[in-house]
Amino acid sequence: MPPPPPPDSRAPLSGPSPSSPSAAAVPVLLLKTRSAPSDAYHELLSAASHGRRRFDPCFVPVLSHRIEDAGTARLRDLLHRRQVGRDDGCAYGGLIFTSQRAVEAFAQVVHDGKGQPGWPHLQDVPVYSVGPATTRALEAIPQQPPLQIFGQHCGNGDALARFILEHYTRHRLDARRHRPPLLFLVGEQRRDVIPRTLMDAALPPDERIRVDEDVVYGSGVMDSFPDDFASCLRRTDDAPVRWVVVFSPTGCDSMLRGLGLLDAATAKVPPGRRDGQTCIATIGPTTRAHLVKTFDFEPDVCADTPSPGGVLQAIVDYMDRLKDSRLQ
Repeated sequence: MPPPPPPDSRAPLSGPSPSSPSAAAVPVLLLKTRSAPSDAYHELLSAASHGRRRFDPCFVPVLSHRIEDAGTARLRDLLHRRQVGRDDGCAYGGLIFTSQRAVEAFAQVVHDGKGQPGWPHLQDVPVYSVGPATTRALEAIPQQPPLQIFGQHCGNGDALARFILEHYTRHRLDARRHRPPLLFLVGEQRRDVIPRTLMDAALPPDERIRVDEDVVYGSGVMDSFPDDFASCLRRTDDAPVRWVVVFSPTGCDSMLRGLGLLDAATAKVPPGRRDGQTCIATIGPTTRAHLVKTFDFEPDVCADTPSPGGVLQAIVDYMDRLKDSRLQ
């Protein structure tokens, strides 16, 4: 991560130091729906203190989601016909999840078919999950015995793809080395890193794993987001510094427009158009790359790991560096 830029001449430098015990809590606008019954971001950020710095999280929902009937109908048909399994005649040998929304769509299909013996017939099927939140959602889906979930330690799609390359070969190893394709349940907008890695032409043919994507949900920006975001900005306008945490490429244009950063003619962020108050953090490299490539906008930090702890650490480290640069 490059060192922080010099403080903007318009940035308010008076008042208590960011690390002073008397400093007000730093507002953190989380552009996501608050999870229920508890949210790890709220619990971590609203803890009594982090060092001598306090944070005040505020959730601003961005995305609305809808289940895609065509994709879930295809999934339902595959499960009814027991086409996801270990047998040679099965169309797929396992499932991949990198989104809690995909898990929700899958859970709805499972719920609709409950009552069948053995349903959803995935007792011997590897289910690959990108991280702890997605894994917890999968673990809540009823099946006896429970779903066999692997890869939850990976944390991102790149690491999960590398894990699958090794694990699926070992899981399916038999005399014929039969490895049916994997079914990847996705949204309309997704990265292609997992299919690209598993089907990489540079791999020997017998090591490639075919991946078919099934779009089971779609996303869009909530109609209420611009007004909700503007309201949070007004409430935190007196703060010496505030953070906006971005979790997805969807809604980035609305976020930048709400901050007054987008140029109307170019739909880009001109150099130097920052208010000296608002810092931007992204959950990971995909969202950061979208901001850079689409809007010519470099966020202040990108979390090393896509987790509450990763976001908090990125923010704290940046504020420490910024404080040190102002004292020099």
